[in-house]
Amino acid sequence: METKEYIDSGILELYVYGLLTETESEEVAAKAKNNAEINSEIISIEKAIVVLSSSFSPFHSVANYEKIKEKLELKYAPVIQLEPKKNKFQYLGWAASVALLVGVAYQYNELNQTSSLVAAAQDDKAKIEKEFNTLKIKNTAVESSLAVVRDIKNTVVSLGGQAVSPQSSAKVYWNQETEVVYIDAANLPEPPEGMVYQVWALKLNPLTPTSIGLLENFDKNEQKLFAVSSANGAEGFGITLEPAGGSLTPTMEQLYTLGKV
Repeated sequence: METKEYIDSGILELYVYGLLTETESEEVAAKAKNNAEINSEIISIEKAIVVLSSSFSPFHSVANYEKIKEKLELKYAPVIQLEPKKNKFQYLGWAASVALLVGVAYQYNELNQTSSLVAAAQDDKAKIEKEFNTLKIKNTAVESSLAVVRDIKNTVVSLGGQAVSPQSSAKVYWNQETEVVYIDAANLPEPPEGMVYQVWALKLNPLTPTSIGLLENFDKNEQKLFAVSSANGAEGFGITLEPAGGSLTPTMEQLYTLGKV
């Protein structure tokens, strides 16, 4: 095996961590002795681990150490200096454990961040689905309104503004085959609180008004297109402003729009 391949194989890291068998360790030591590049790589790995482990160890300066030693020598009998037994593989194994704990902590933090991102994505998805459903409902309402306006079977009756509100207007879409009547109230002002618009089908001779519906929930109807009851041969239509719940007869002083078929 070439030297570079041997270095890249990871066996030198295992050797430094003390994770090889005795035979394997002896083999690596022999190669390091005869190969300067392998020996240099081992030294680099050892230095890297020492740097990592030292970042977790407390630091005491030489000066502090000498002061402590001097005080101990004054108080106690001379201390016999013992050379600590060096166990490089045990030391490196401890450093490797610290490195493993750091790695586990990093992975745990990454997992928490990922979980937060997933939760945020789910919230965004729920919001998008809600907005989509709202748009779908609005689109259905628009399509329904267009279908009414485009129905060639509808008789369109324009209602002009009256004295109480000259700028107001409305349109009646009346299908005389199905007797279905729709009121386009887009050009009527918002009714005051406690009041409601009431639609009247009119017979002109003699003048006979018949209530065919109320334009309720005016502010919530975005299209301002309201379905009311059948007109039963009406000759005209009028819209008045009445107290909530409607009136039995129209309040002529509050006649907003009027038109003849």
